[in-house]
Amino acid sequence: MEDGRKESEGPYGTPQKYDPTFKGPIYNRGCTDVICCVALFIAIVGYVAVGIIAWTHGDPRKVIYPTDSRGQFCGQKGTPNENKPFLFYFNILKCASPLVLLEFQCPTTQICVEKCPSRYLTYLQASDNSKDLDYYKNFCVPDFDQSKARKSKTEVLRDGDCPADLTPSKPLARRCLPAVETHKGIITVGNETTFEDGWGQKRNVSELVEGAKKANVVLEARQLAMRVFEDYTVSWYWILIGLVIAMALSLIFIILLRFLAGIMIWIMIVMVILVLGYGIFHCYMEYARLRGEAGSDVSIVDLGFQTDFRVYLHLRQTWLAFMIILCVLELIIILLLIFLRKRILIAIALIKEASRAVGYVMTSLLYPLFTFFLLCLCIAYWASTAVFLSTSNEAVYKVFNNTAPCSAVGQTCNPETFQTSNVTKLCPDARCQFAFYGGETGYHRALLGLQIYNVFMFFWLANFALALGQVTLAGAFASYYWAINKPDDLPAFPLFSSFGRALRYHTGSLAFGSLLLAIVQVIRVILEYLDQRLKAAENRFAKFLMTCLKCCFWCLEKFLKFLNRNAYIMIAIYGTNFCTSAKNAFFLLMRNIIRVAVLDKVTDFLFLLGKLLVVGSVGILAFFFFTHRIKIVQDTAPPLNYYWIPILTVIIGSYLIAHGFFSVYGMCVDTLFLCFCEDLERNDGSPERPYFMSPELRDILLKGNAEAGKSEPQEE
Repeated sequence: MEDGRKESEGPYGTPQKYDPTFKGPIYNRGCTDVICCVALFIAIVGYVAVGIIAWTHGDPRKVIYPTDSRGQFCGQKGTPNENKPFLFYFNILKCASPLVLLEFQCPTTQICVEKCPSRYLTYLQASDNSKDLDYYKNFCVPDFDQSKARKSKTEVLRDGDCPADLTPSKPLARRCLPAVETHKGIITVGNETTFEDGWGQKRNVSELVEGAKKANVVLEARQLAMRVFEDYTVSWYWILIGLVIAMALSLIFIILLRFLAGIMIWIMIVMVILVLGYGIFHCYMEYARLRGEAGSDVSIVDLGFQTDFRVYLHLRQTWLAFMIILCVLELIIILLLIFLRKRILIAIALIKEASRAVGYVMTSLLYPLFTFFLLCLCIAYWASTAVFLSTSNEAVYKVFNNTAPCSAVGQTCNPETFQTSNVTKLCPDARCQFAFYGGETGYHRALLGLQIYNVFMFFWLANFALALGQVTLAGAFASYYWAINKPDDLPAFPLFSSFGRALRYHTGSLAFGSLLLAIVQVIRVILEYLDQRLKAAENRFAKFLMTCLKCCFWCLEKFLKFLNRNAYIMIAIYGTNFCTSAKNAFFLLMRNIIRVAVLDKVTDFLFLLGKLLVVGSVGILAFFFFTHRIKIVQDTAPPLNYYWIPILTVIIGSYLIAHGFFSVYGMCVDTLFLCFCEDLERNDGSPERPYFMSPELRDILLKGNAEAGKSEPQEE
């Protein structure tokens, strides 16, 4: 009794006592955290109301279609501009930068046109040729007819009926922008370095954008975006094939892991080492091949940023950096394997037990698809609501004047009553044209508040969907562990039973845990926004404070994810509320901190190697395919501007797919690990208090536990 009393006074709570009636997840349980359940229901009702407000007041056409100076959409069906999908600017020089064009605030006349101009032409030149004039009228204001208006050439230009000149343009985001290109550092438009502004003056084409230096950056970025888009259009189906291969490899790996866990783990370890070794060899061969080639010894720092990333692959320094990174990664993995070789054997035993559990609950492998479906619903609802909210503003018209100074410039106006207003008397040349979408300050703040609520609800519901999946899987795998006679004592449908218990009794607890995580994530988003705003500031203390806050909340989010995951396991087993489950899980882990450090995390490391194996295999295959190095299908691979675009897409997608499959095993291992720790506290292996763990798991885990220096509970 003395030992028992001291044990109960430990800093991490009281170990679990033997309970002959405990046979796994409790079925007779009550609802937990009801207040949070009600709060979630009210929040969802409010979220639906926000969506209704957004959908009734928003107009996505404001995002999809550009708007001319009269506030009419270009290319919208059922409008006069149905066959005119592109927006044309009379005087591109009036725009401060290309970013202004995308915000609809360029202070020049804008009209919708069928095609962007393809050649240089001034209005003065076109007036002397009927064919050129007919072509030119396509870029004048609608319904313009010089013969009927009986205006002279200068009067047409003065009144802004037609642009002074046309320059070769290309559509970008449905807007006609000068077809500016760079050749050896020289900026040209239509192979010309100068253009006539329509008033008889020669001007440099670099004036078409905000200075030659900024033009290079903007144009290179635009060219990069267009090339990336082109690569996706010609390779998207091959990317899908690569992702299907990744899914097939992950599924095959999981199935083999079910029957050959030990062999597959060692094959996985060897394959990861070999894949990294091949990467080191390939980098060395490329490094050696470039020896002596002209320009290969240029430093990456001296080269600077280049949008064509293929340039870096012609530098020896690039391949040397890749080789060093892979060597360091290879060395770290080998050292970890050497120092953790005994723990790997124990982790393999735990993975074998997890494989048996997954084998008896095979539907668990399909559950990530349901979670993915719920996350897609959350993302779709959030994205559509965000778009509709952002387009709920009204059209704002402002006064513009290109000639004499006018005090009314910049003021809001009404195009219907503008001609009869006092502004036309003060400024005869002034025009009232569309500026942007906005509204009154109060209305704008209300929309901002709704957008913040939209982001918050997205995080809350997304975390709730993930929590539901974790509780469901934990309940199913806990049913397996706490069954004395496996699989006879398992329920008929363990996964569906666990899912029903989670929704019926623990919606409030899941809402509570996901709410805590959502609050921290929203704070992190706000901090990132503030950090972007403070980048231009020179206050070092503010930057230091912002960095500290970002680091602290990042750590807090990681801790909450770890705590929530283990709390959900306890909820699935005992049906207690979130706070009690989190406390019990935390104390249980702290009472077994050595096992957590040397066993549970080793399995995470092995699963990481499995993901790297799948990603590395698919990545190497994608690399050889898209670089035309597989002779059998050499002519099948599409021509690309940047072959790294589809390769990176396949690699990232493969990792997400592999993570989805391995997450089931990860949840299974975490559940079995907590159950194992409780099993050691509840039972002692005697006939009266037998362990629930399998004999194979008991032998290797208790042996590893003894080697770790942790004494087992003694039989009373």
